[in-house]
Amino acid sequence: MQLTPTERDRLLIFTAAELARARRARGLRLNVPEATAVISDTVCEAARDGLRLAEAVARGRSVLSPADVLPAVPDLVTEIHVEAVFEDGTRLAVVADPFGGAGLGPAAPGAVLLDDRVDPGPSATLTLAVRNTSGVPISVTSHFHFFEANPRLAFDRAAAYGTHLAVPAGSSVRFDPGATVEVGLVPIGGERVAIGFAGLVDGPLDSPPVRQEALRRAAERGYLGTAEQGCPGANDDDRQEDRT
Repeated sequence: MQLTPTERDRLLIFTAAELARARRARGLRLNVPEATAVISDTVCEAARDGLRLAEAVARGRSVLSPADVLPAVPDLVTEIHVEAVFEDGTRLAVVADPFGGAGLGPAAPGAVLLDDRVDPGPSATLTLAVRNTSGVPISVTSHFHFFEANPRLAFDRAAAYGTHLAVPAGSSVRFDPGATVEVGLVPIGGERVAIGFAGLVDGPLDSPPVRQEALRRAAERGYLGTAEQGCPGANDDDRQEDRT
């Protein structure tokens, strides 16, 4: 039987999770690798059962309590990342507070104390209405350069240039067929270089020539919502949609 690296990794998680469950059934409290395997396997199986990302994450978060693991585990494992295959493709699931927020209490060594008066999120976001004109659900992940998102999503591409979704890292937004969803966007940080994605940019986001070329490529390839001056394409989503 030929297995891909992803399939081999999935079997490794399952095997580790089964061993951890057997030990738990004998009354043993789980260590870090065992707890991580159980939660990861639970998320992957939830995806296989047809659950959505948020539902799979919730199931993973509920499978173990602090009583099921060794005392230090909730302080050591504060977030679990696992790639799972959902009905609409492979997506990164991020299980924050996997034991119900039991980790890093005020007295825990090395704990970081946060001032709850500070807003940890972005100070401002751009809000755009996005319509899925296709016949299938489309999901866009948190890190994706939103300007380069699926061509069948109709929104103001020029306004979305250089931004990503204002959602927690590792999460995503789902657009059902025919639905219009308002999303918040924030500027991409760091060095602001976009490489990969849909291949529309592949360069520094703040370079005017790169931006103009990206808009031209998007219009040329039929991305809805591209109405940049000097680029072929419609001035509104409906007119462009009629040609698809």
